[in-house]
Amino acid sequence: MAISEWPKDQRPRERLLATGPESLSDPELIAILLRTGIAGKNAIELGREILSHFGSLNRLFAASSDELAKLKGLGPAKLAIFQTVIELARRAIFEELKAGPVLRSSPTVKHFLHLQFANQEQEIFLVLFLDVQHRLIASEKMFEGTLTRTHVYPREILRRALTHNAAAVIFAHNHPSGVAEPSALDKSMTADLKRVMQSMDITLLDHIIVGAGKTWSFSEHGLC
Repeated sequence: MAISEWPKDQRPRERLLATGPESLSDPELIAILLRTGIAGKNAIELGREILSHFGSLNRLFAASSDELAKLKGLGPAKLAIFQTVIELARRAIFEELKAGPVLRSSPTVKHFLHLQFANQEQEIFLVLFLDVQHRLIASEKMFEGTLTRTHVYPREILRRALTHNAAAVIFAHNHPSGVAEPSALDKSMTADLKRVMQSMDITLLDHIIVGAGKTWSFSEHGLC
């Protein structure tokens, strides 16, 4: 049965307006974005199917445009809505990180990184540049490809840090394999980079590895 045929007090949009978004399930909230379903599925059923495909809201909102476009039922209009919501989420998180000390918002940092590394098929090395109060100044993807000492250039990181007048940095890179644990090379590279940063009085606060829905923090394991 189409949602438009339901009693008004059971329709997602009407319930949201009457009782607030907290009262709705994840598929119901997705249904409001979709507005309509497809043949044989109403918007809630389609929302439930999309959520099941990705496994979680985090993975849904970290999905690339290409992956979203492959889903049946997401035409150009619905795809545009999802892309808009995802981009607004990224910008909102970025604003939050700029507003206060990053280390007080560790879950927010990790969520931001998941969005940044969404569905990347190659390794990317990203640097968060922070001011003296550890507020976010900028986030830059600096290196791509297989990350080794020959591909991650400390001099370039230092140059960008000085350009931003950064007092501290957080490194992050993804493991496309999905395993969020450091290799021996990751550990030695981090130690080398830390020494280089210290030579210019720039503090390395953390190096975070992002895998499939998980993160691994050098700082949390006492390695920064």
